[in-house]
Amino acid sequence: MWLLSTDRAELHLFSSPEEIDDGYAALSHVWDKTEQSFQDVRKIQERCASDGTNPRDFVCEKIRRCCELAESHGYKWVWIDTCCIDKTSSTELSEAINSMFRYYALSSICYGYLRDVECAEDYDDFKWRQRLLRSIWFQRGWTLQELIAPRFFLFVSKSWEVLRSKADLASDIQKATRIPAAVLRIEISHTTYSISQRMSWLGLRKTTRLEDEAYCLLGIFDVHMPALYGEGGNAFQRLQEAIMRQSVDTTLFAWGIEPDDPQTDDPRSFMPPSSGAVGFRVVSQSRLRASATRVATSPSTSAAKHICRARYRGCPRHVAIRHAAWSPRLYSHHHVPEHGFRGSLLV
Repeated sequence: MWLLSTDRAELHLFSSPEEIDDGYAALSHVWDKTEQSFQDVRKIQERCASDGTNPRDFVCEKIRRCCELAESHGYKWVWIDTCCIDKTSSTELSEAINSMFRYYALSSICYGYLRDVECAEDYDDFKWRQRLLRSIWFQRGWTLQELIAPRFFLFVSKSWEVLRSKADLASDIQKATRIPAAVLRIEISHTTYSISQRMSWLGLRKTTRLEDEAYCLLGIFDVHMPALYGEGGNAFQRLQEAIMRQSVDTTLFAWGIEPDDPQTDDPRSFMPPSSGAVGFRVVSQSRLRASATRVATSPSTSAAKHICRARYRGCPRHVAIRHAAWSPRLYSHHHVPEHGFRGSLLV
């Protein structure tokens, strides 16, 4: 794990986050079109070592201001994803992606940099809070785990002034994102909630790369898998299969369909078109048997076989069922079961 020294913005290598006795800060932000990379910072560091200058004076403003803020709060180290990962190494990149939730969770403090939010005279002003929640930061996929993982999280403005903590804004964030305020206040673990509910927290957040729709959720579900950029939507399929191998939570397969699907058995499965979301598919028990048989014999879904074996017996007349939800956007914000379906099978 690479960290920047806050006094000089120099990169230092640590074997693990636990090795940093005094703790470290972390930065959560939306990437700009141009960001200084690991190689850029190393070059500045090497150049300054030869002429005796401080590298922090030559790094970009975002890195410098973050280092200054962390130092003012007493931290000697800070982790910034843009420059603390050597992305030219596929091994290091994959390790960082799989460890990122842990990096943020073990940080002593995390700063959420909102580049499009100004300070306010009254932080309790309703309109200002609404503007804050409309920040592009809340629209990006990677910032989901960066919001949930840290124990202490501070939002900072475009001018790097501290705004409010996520605990202060937990109720407002819950209304905007449906992430429970208790999770944001670290009163309850996010793992308490069902898979489909956690999946729905991604909502309409976007990622630059399609694969990142899956990779940004690894920490939310505590799963690990290699990052293979170029695999496209297959990344989300691999994520589902990885979740399925370690969890019996059947809500993984609770996802919506379009209202004109001819296989729909019950109109109650549809969400209002104006909701911007899709609902759960409701099917009869006879169709459940057929689907279970089809999925269990499919060579592409071998990981599901242990779930499928005769689990449909004793199910209610109508149960939610669907296999292969290959996009997190299909998970509805509405009617998401918190703790799975009692005795039912989703395949």
